[in-house]
Amino acid sequence: MSVVIVLLIIIGLLILIGIGLYNSLIVLQNRCDNAWAQVDVQLRRRYDLIPNLVETVKGYAKHEREVFEKVTEARAKAINAQTVKEQGQAENLLSGALKSLFAVVENYPELKANQNFLLLQEELAGTESKIAYARQFYNDTVMKFNMKQQVFPSNIIANMFGFKEKEYFEIEEPEARGPVKVSF
Repeated sequence: MSVVIVLLIIIGLLILIGIGLYNSLIVLQNRCDNAWAQVDVQLRRRYDLIPNLVETVKGYAKHEREVFEKVTEARAKAINAQTVKEQGQAENLLSGALKSLFAVVENYPELKANQNFLLLQEELAGTESKIAYARQFYNDTVMKFNMKQQVFPSNIIANMFGFKEKEYFEIEEPEARGPVKVSF
């Protein structure tokens, strides 16, 4: 009789541990989703600034059509990215296109003094900082979630319930590893 009680207690403890591990995986998975949503909010803010920036520069540099088209195309690709990896690649393109746009601005001193341009430039710089922070927070959260799935005994629960590792939001091109320069 006491053997049965001990076995029931052990089984009960194992079930409670399993439930705890499962719940911790769910919490981390939801934190990853929330962290990505925060990255997405900042990226959308950036995408909303870009058309205003392009229009302001267009007013001064009408003949730089190719640069404007590259920025517009890169923005569209970034908006339509479906996965974290695609988003990282699209952000690389967009950062490069923005660098080209700011290079054009260097040739127009009156544009660099334009109050609207200066406000947009300041807002974009602030947004870039927020994106960097959100990206770091997302990657830290993904690391915790992925590690939880890899360590014993939570790896057993993760495998049983089909948890999948999340992708890091990485910048792949070496030249894009630096910040987007928005100051003149």
